[in-house]
Amino acid sequence: QVQLVESGGGLVQVGGSLRLSCAASGSILSINVMGWYRQAPGKQRELVARISKDGTTDYADSVKGRFTISRDNAKNTADLQMNSLKPEDTAVYYCNANLIPLGSYRYKGYWGQGTQVTVSS
Repeated sequence: QVQLVESGGGLVQVGGSLRLSCAASGSILSINVMGWYRQAPGKQRELVARISKDGTTDYADSVKGRFTISRDNAKNTADLQMNSLKPEDTAVYYCNANLIPLGSYRYKGYWGQGTQVTVSS
């Protein structure tokens, strides 16, 4: 059974920083892309940042220059460093991993339970 567990959310003031962590555990054969998405109230879930196994990254325009995604392939973890936070960054942040579970041969998407990030002004 595969699980993604996020940590690091919370309340922060405008201009502050937070670091989110995601750990994938269970019977995993291979992980391709790991990413962070967010969903604000009344809005659709959107991509924030993602990182492939070779370290290639992709960011939403709204977070470029402020957020940095990193990954530890040996530990199956992906972190999101968020700096210069704005009120519009307030959302539930979800970790996503595209991986092959042990015993399978296809990549499948998994989601974490989400962690709340609130930026107050």
